[in-house]
Amino acid sequence: MEQRDSRTAPPALGVGMVGYAFMGAAHSQGWRTVGRVFDLPLRPVMAAIAGRDAHAVRAAADKHGWAAAETDWRALIVRDDVQLVDICTPGDSHAEIAIAALEAGKHVLCEKPLANSVAEAEAMTAAAEAARSRGQLAMVGFNYRRVPALAFARRLIAEGRLGTLRHVRVSYLQDWLVDPDFPLTWRLQRDHAGSGALGDLGAHIVDLAQYLAGEVLVGVSAQMETFVKHRPRLDGASSGLSAAGGTEHGPVTVDDAAVFTGRLASGALAVFEATRMASGRKNALRLEINGESGSLAFDLERLNELSFHDHREPAATAGFRRIVVTEAEHPYLEGWWPPGHALGYEHTFAHQARDLVEAIASGTDPMPSFADGLQVQRVLAAVEESAQKNSVYTPVQAVEAEVR
Repeated sequence: MEQRDSRTAPPALGVGMVGYAFMGAAHSQGWRTVGRVFDLPLRPVMAAIAGRDAHAVRAAADKHGWAAAETDWRALIVRDDVQLVDICTPGDSHAEIAIAALEAGKHVLCEKPLANSVAEAEAMTAAAEAARSRGQLAMVGFNYRRVPALAFARRLIAEGRLGTLRHVRVSYLQDWLVDPDFPLTWRLQRDHAGSGALGDLGAHIVDLAQYLAGEVLVGVSAQMETFVKHRPRLDGASSGLSAAGGTEHGPVTVDDAAVFTGRLASGALAVFEATRMASGRKNALRLEINGESGSLAFDLERLNELSFHDHREPAATAGFRRIVVTEAEHPYLEGWWPPGHALGYEHTFAHQARDLVEAIASGTDPMPSFADGLQVQRVLAAVEESAQKNSVYTPVQAVEAEVR
């Protein structure tokens, strides 16, 4: 059997991950897959994973392919075999871990939303800017940017296929909190999650709207609601979006739903809805963008499709057409299957890993940056402020760096 010459293999990039639940499993899938699909300038090595429960983190390491397990993230970030720290923990620990990892000379990937507050996001962005001068890079994990259909939509908009934008409409609907007896997990506690549907789902759709439009939101008007204000306290551990509750109840301190309008820098109008109380909707992220020359529409539950309307075509034959985004010319598809063979949710994490590895190898700034994550955080803060002030229009504080 022919053996590969180790001298020709790309240099290793040791990855250490903090957290092993839902997002930890998704990120693990990305790191486990990316080097087998794409030709990379660096070879990701799954060096270590960290979590507080020794038995659970060892089981996660064995299941997902991590070489070692740590029970303290501080031990993970100083390991010599870790050059990149991937943060998949609840939002209340993002700032502490990310700043410490950057100061320890590591590159950082941090799950969205970047932080639980603007102040934390500002501190993380400052740390990332300081680390950049030393050669360390930081990226926030908005994985839906890596859906090939959405990356292709961004290309069409950037090429001017829609002309001047007029409207952006985005909704993200889930139903896993419809049952009032669903227990009080960390996602329903403000001190751990920062906010509810707003930060969990709203962060995604704010980032997508700005990414696709190529411009930022400058102001919002919002309403928020918590429909179930008390829930059973957690009985045991939670897993992903599943958990069991006991007999004692506690207060829900985050929102169940947020709806808001916004204005983009160009003057285009935007409408957003984020809820975890839409019965029958499991993971329904939908968007439509209208411009003077055409429109685009997307539905995450039909992830490989993009709807495109060219308004310059003759009226007799014009209309939305379905584009199956599985051609080799489409973003990320060169590494996968023949045309027509669909991809799934998990592939976005491999694409995210590829983009970050290539940025690290070339020394170029990854997208989205911590500054981009800070800008989203400021939009979320403006939404909360507007809702608290009976929907008054609230400007979004600008971030110096442009959202990319």
